[in-house]
Amino acid sequence: MLAVSEQGYSTPTPIQAQAIPAVLAGGDLLAAAQTGTGKTAAFTLPLLQRLSQSQPARNARGQVIPRVLVLVPTRELAAQVADNVRDYGKHLKLRSMVMYGGVGMQPQFDALKRGVDIVVATPGRMLDHHGQRTLDLSGVDTLVLDEADRMLDMGFIHDIRKVLALLPPKRQNLLFSATFSDDIKALANSLLNKPKVIEVARRNTATPLVRQTVHPVGRDRKRELLTHLIREHNWWQVLVFMRTKHGANRLAEQLRGDGIGADAIHGNKSQGARTRALADFKSGKLQVLVATDIAARGIDIDQLPLVVNYELPNVPEDYVHRIGRTGRAGAEGQAMSLVCVDELRFLRDIENLIARPIERVLVAGFEPDPQERAQPIRVGRTVIGGGRATGGGNGRSGGGGGRSAGARRADAPRPQGGGGHGRGEPGAGHAQPRRDGARNTRRGAPPARRNGTDG
Repeated sequence: MLAVSEQGYSTPTPIQAQAIPAVLAGGDLLAAAQTGTGKTAAFTLPLLQRLSQSQPARNARGQVIPRVLVLVPTRELAAQVADNVRDYGKHLKLRSMVMYGGVGMQPQFDALKRGVDIVVATPGRMLDHHGQRTLDLSGVDTLVLDEADRMLDMGFIHDIRKVLALLPPKRQNLLFSATFSDDIKALANSLLNKPKVIEVARRNTATPLVRQTVHPVGRDRKRELLTHLIREHNWWQVLVFMRTKHGANRLAEQLRGDGIGADAIHGNKSQGARTRALADFKSGKLQVLVATDIAARGIDIDQLPLVVNYELPNVPEDYVHRIGRTGRAGAEGQAMSLVCVDELRFLRDIENLIARPIERVLVAGFEPDPQERAQPIRVGRTVIGGGRATGGGNGRSGGGGGRSAGARRADAPRPQGGGGHGRGEPGAGHAQPRRDGARNTRRGAPPARRNGTDG
């Protein structure tokens, strides 16, 4: 409790109030809550309490081996969860470590040799360690899948199955997710044993603490409008979302050309570059961080004031994840979308998903040309969207509900069979990307609606 108080927390959030007793009871758990509501503490705190009250697990040589394995989809989220474990457990005689790809393995070898109770890992690097016999999983009695929905989006289902086969069959399983998708429920049915189910908010709802607005704009004036808004309002710590890595790089370069401090974060960046950019953004040194959807998982900044959708996501659920980066822990936030006529179909799908219209606000001097016609949006060889959506540049598009035809996440892993080798931009003819930067191995196909590379 001392460490929790030192972090400034006094009252549990709804997910914590329900999940902590369930975790302490020892049964399996399926929990969903909006991003930013304290899911990490909901499993970290009770697990730390339980571990501190029991003896460490040891192998035949007497070496301490992990009792808790936490799997997460991205390096940034792994680092964030590991930081939380360390902060909450700093007054306990427990050791934890983080392992992910894109960095050398030797420091991770050394940490394992010293003995750890909790491992926070991305699936690829964890399997690498087990393959090299540096990670003993025989003492694991609790498995946590955090941000499980994103792991499925990224095509990690086959890696998850490999991990499950390596773990002791008798264990507690905790599955945490931002949303309850049908894929998550299918995974839960195969993994969990009579779980307690907690859902503190309706599926795919956006927090009411975030004010959402749409600025209609011509497709060629988005960057000019973004620069204008940043300068006019003197915004700092602006998180901007793009669909692709190439687009994120290009926008960051253009903003720097406009005299605005900006950097990009995505899967093709080295881990050192990603860590530096994120640290500069969190500290306020960097004015704008441009991110892809997958790379942004793990960006957890208290009081982040503003999220900008420079490009609307073609998968509407990603909109909820994006705007969940602001309005966290009871704070108010703002989510702004720059929408051109090409994206009206995406906007319609988002509004259908969240069951509410989003306020349109025209910016003087940047009104869209009413004669501008919708064009297909191309991501590599994939064509998404197009001109079939109805409605004007500053009105809600008509038509039925549901996801757009061909709605595949632009920065998620490519299904197997695309040809080529290594990583690359979406649609560039590449095969399966490396798992979280660990090595260049092919995996089985992720869900069929996904397409592209790993953020």
